[in-house]
Amino acid sequence: MLEKFRKAKQPEIDRLIQLDRIGGVPSPRVDPRPSFSEALAGKRGAVIAEYKRASPSKGEINLELTPEDVAAAYAASGAAAISVLTEEVYFKGSLDYLETMSRFGTPLLRKDFILHPLQVLETAATAASALLLIVRMLPDEDLRELLDLTRSQGLDAVVEAFDEADLDRAREVGASIIQINNRDLDKLTTDLGVSERLIHKKRPDEIWISASGIFKRNEVDRMADLGFEAVLVGASLMANGDPGAALAELTGQSA
Repeated sequence: MLEKFRKAKQPEIDRLIQLDRIGGVPSPRVDPRPSFSEALAGKRGAVIAEYKRASPSKGEINLELTPEDVAAAYAASGAAAISVLTEEVYFKGSLDYLETMSRFGTPLLRKDFILHPLQVLETAATAASALLLIVRMLPDEDLRELLDLTRSQGLDAVVEAFDEADLDRAREVGASIIQINNRDLDKLTTDLGVSERLIHKKRPDEIWISASGIFKRNEVDRMADLGFEAVLVGASLMANGDPGAALAELTGQSA
């Protein structure tokens, strides 16, 4: 599946390369942006709420919910940060959503398949506070380069691992925000046991996020008790007719 995503990103990378040749890659954003890492550091059970319109496993989730309405609802319902799917082919996202959703002051994570330095520079020109790097999509040298470049642009890098081997590689390149994905990419199933098995490797100076397969408040609490600063929740919120109300259930603001 990850190779399918890689192929889908090549036209975007080719476009950026052509833009770079004529000096057309946008300049980094100069306006201040809220810190993603500070929004999570020291937290217990923080929720990163995701704007996810579609996915390969679920198809169309909800195409009617606008980025502006969802960002407003998430901000009002206690989201520590918002993850924004910007991949266009399989997730029906857009880079343009970042500017729209930034108006509510919540840190934004650009969730996409970042494979080339020019994608990092393009992200730095947006309102995103952080971007996602997926360990197993990148050789070590590229992963380190993208991580260092991300930081040099004033952004946080969320480095995603699916297993212990991914985690070891994330550590080798100096990742400090680590996201454990509970999804089996072959079976497209989720198992919170992945987070439970890996959390004992967490270091005091790291921020850890558990992603995929979290639907209920008791699961948020379960991950918090294990030591995760945050969880990332997407499809279950977007599939709800009122994602703000669904998030409030997870954050405890529904009472």
